Formats: sequence, C-alpha cells, structure tokens
Amino acid sequence: MKFMEFLKSKGATSSIFMGIFYAICMLGIFLPGYTAIPKNIDQLPIAIVNDDAGLLGEQIEESLAKQLPFDNIKTDLSNTAALQKLEDNELTLVVHIPETFSADLQNSDVSSSIDFTLNEAGATVVSSTMNQVVSQINTQLQNQFSQQTAEGILMNFNVPQEQAKELAEKMENSYVGNVVAINDIPDGMHNNMLPMFLTMALYVGAMIAAMQLVGAFKANRGKATKTRLFIYVQVTAILIGVIAGLVSTGIAFGINNLSSDQFLQVWGQQILNYWVCFNFTAIVVFLIGEAGMVLNIPILLVQTIANGATISRDMMYKPYEWASHITPMYYSVQAYFANLFGSTSVSPYLTGLAIVGLVAMLLNIVIVWLFHKPVDKAGNQATATPIG
Repeated sequence: MKFMEFLKSKGATSSIFMGIFYAICMLGIFLPGYTAIPKNIDQLPIAIVNDDAGLLGEQIEESLAKQLPFDNIKTDLSNTAALQKLEDNELTLVVHIPETFSADLQNSDVSSSIDFTLNEAGATVVSSTMNQVVSQINTQLQNQFSQQTAEGILMNFNVPQEQAKELAEKMENSYVGNVVAINDIPDGMHNNMLPMFLTMALYVGAMIAAMQLVGAFKANRGKATKTRLFIYVQVTAILIGVIAGLVSTGIAFGINNLSSDQFLQVWGQQILNYWVCFNFTAIVVFLIGEAGMVLNIPILLVQTIANGATISRDMMYKPYEWASHITPMYYSVQAYFANLFGSTSVSPYLTGLAIVGLVAMLLNIVIVWLFHKPVDKAGNQATATPIG
C-alpha cells in the first residue's frame, strides 16, 4: 500500500478534516468572543445612588457619571434596591453617596466616604475590571478634593472666598473611598474557575456518553422496544451522573476549601448537570448518528464563552448571549456561583437548567419516534413509526 493510497483512506481523510475543522472552530469561536474584553466593558450596568442632603452630592454624582466608563448607569434606585440587584448580578457596581457626605467633608473630625460595592461571585473579568475602575475613581476623587480644587468648588456654590479656603483645608484629607466586596471568593484561580470546571468536568463525559449510549440504543434494536431502550438509556445516564457526580464533587472538595454543608448540594447539581448535558448533546447524535459529535464540539466551545464564568451576559455579543439562554452551561455555572460563593437564590438557575434538560429529552423522544423505525428480532425495520 502506497502512502497516497493511505492518505485517501477513510481514517486519514477524516483526521485531516477534523484537524482543519476544529482549528477553524476553536479560533473562529474563541477569538471573536473574547474581543468583547475590554471592548464591551461600557455595557456593564451600574448604579449611582445619591442620598446626600448637602450641596456636593449632586455635583459628585454628575462628575462620576462622566468619569465612569459605562453607558448603562442607573440613578433612580434606592441603595437597598441597588444592592439587591447587585446581589442578583443584575448590576455590577453600586456607588453610594451617603446622606452626610457634604456635612462630613466640612467636618475635620470626620472622614467622608463614598461606598463602592461590587459582587465578587460572578464573571472574573467583571470583578477585576470593577476593582480597577474603583481604584482609579478613588484616586481621581482624592485629587478632586485637594485644597485648590475644593476651594474652587465651594466658591462655585457662592461660598465666600475666606470661608471657602477654610473649608477646603478641612476637605483636603477628609475623603476616603470605601470599597465593599460582597460574596468574596477565596484567593486562587482554582476558586474563580470552579463553577466552570465543575460543569465542564461532566459535560465532556456526557457528550462522549451520548455517542456511546445512543450507539448501544441502536445496537440493541430488536432485543427490546424503542420505549424500553430509551428508558434504559435515560436510567443509565442518571446512574453515571450519580457516580461521576460523586467523584467530581469529592475531587473539588479535596482541592478547594469548601464547606462540608455544601457537599450534598453540589453532588445533587452534578447529577442534574450530567443528565441535562447528556440529553442536550444526545440530540444531534440521535438525529444524525456519530457524526453529531462533529457539531457537539463547536457547541461546547461556544458555551465556554457563553457560560458567564469569564464575561457576563451584558458584555457578550448577541450569538453568545443567545446561546447562554438555551444551553446548559450558563445555568449550571451561575448556579454554582450563587451556591458556593453568593447569597442570592440558586433556584432560578437550577430551574433554567432543568428546563433545558426536559426540552432536550422531549426533542430526543420526538426524534426517536419520527426517525428510528421499530426493528423486529431479526433486525428488520417495521413499517410502523410510533415509539414503543
């Protein structure tokens, strides 16, 4: 056999195709997706809450709105409402100017502060960006309250020059930026990426199992009805989810410093993750056979951006944002952020994950019913189409 003949064989041509195809997929999906950083930083929603009863609060609010690099700034929320939205990841930063801000600036015995509150339990880029932005803004505000600048501000409010100079001397060192981080994640990239790694650990295995179990479904046609075989496939997937979920949870708890109280919750979600990911990836395998794996890999790659572990939905380009609504990984990753590091409710994310799984299973039932003909014990297709 000559080398050119070998190159023309099915295995060689398939390998060449897969090498080129996945190189195109990897770069064609990742590079455009990550151009959103830092390009779409301005899309992140923040809130400025001005409760100051004095003269300076309004001016500081206007100044911050101009200085902060965000287009989506909400100024009509109470501090309580804004903090709740921050907790639920509907906002990425809350800037609060307290009621006594102006009065404290004029009191040399009291430090005046603006509160910058950010949520660490979310996309990595968001929390790191907010920390950088807050640091820069605090530096600018400290410079703004230098004696010369403060004196000019006060004179703009028609404060007499001598009085303005005296107040400015008090204001020069009276400002302190108060940065508050809620739902702090322990140090270490393994903690930041744990929600994504827990999800992917079972997603990849479920994707391979989809090919293998659907293959077993087809190989055993004629030995049992389609209904029974489909149930066997589902029960097997759940059984694998229980075992793989226990192993993956044990490894995570062995490496990461997690509370033992969370073990059963994480294990339960891992079981749900596996079942949902199996049914989701089995759709194309039931539909077009083993070739469905060619499509499952790019779908997985899209989700590594669309899952919200690195960038939030607000920063994603539309195709990735759309994918985050209909694929499992976003709901799983956000559920882990809420469960492991946050204090917001995990229920909406687990509900979304379960809905994706149920819809995927129903699609698989329809595909089996329409495209997989009943087979008799001799291996011959029957003419009837109903499942069972």
